[in-house]
Amino acid sequence: MEFNSNGLLTGRVAVVTGAGRGIGRAVTELFLAHGAQVYAVVRRAEALEELAGTEGLHPFVGDVTDEQMPKRLIQTIKSEVGRLDVLVNNAGVMTDALLGMIGEQQIETTLGVNVVGPLQLIQWSTRLMKRQQSGSIINLASIIGTQGKAGQVLYSASKGAVVAMTRSAAKELAPYGIRVNALAPGMIQTELLDGLPEAAREAAAQAIGMKRIGTPDDVAQVALFLASDMARYVTGQIIGVDGAMVV
Repeated sequence: MEFNSNGLLTGRVAVVTGAGRGIGRAVTELFLAHGAQVYAVVRRAEALEELAGTEGLHPFVGDVTDEQMPKRLIQTIKSEVGRLDVLVNNAGVMTDALLGMIGEQQIETTLGVNVVGPLQLIQWSTRLMKRQQSGSIINLASIIGTQGKAGQVLYSASKGAVVAMTRSAAKELAPYGIRVNALAPGMIQTELLDGLPEAAREAAAQAIGMKRIGTPDDVAQVALFLASDMARYVTGQIIGVDGAMVV
């Protein structure tokens, strides 16, 4: 089978959460460049102002912790385009806290955004995907969720749940032609690193085998592969995008 490298997602409809910045923004822009119609989920409409008017972009304002949002999103997609081919569960939060210092609100927020939100979106998205007998779900895990790290027990637990969710959903949905995979990025240059001193940033880069911090586009390129027919027989995988990072 041959693929058009300039339009791997032509005719496809995708949802990307947390689309306003970082990895979500890079995935949104790359999917659009490859011909997809993208329902870009953001909490504030102004987060997508720079992309206003881009062909194929469908801004959707919503919060993944709002239990009504997934239903509202899927109903909108069903009425407007009638299908859904790709779901990228990218929205996430990360806060550091030592054991004994993790607050109840921090637990609720982290699990709500990183676990419950993606689970609900999978449940609603597969209502359309099952009818089509096809689809690709891409969850954002983390190297912290696969390897663990001191001071990030809560975040690690939430991303570990994403790993388990991915593997179980892949088994359940394979008979419907729906693939489910996760990306486990290492250290990526996003706003989370903006406050990191230059010396600490350089030390972090030296702990990475490739001696550089990753970019959002490094992650987006792998998401594109998983969303496309090139990965048509790939499911249940947790793919590290970390440059050989040591945690």
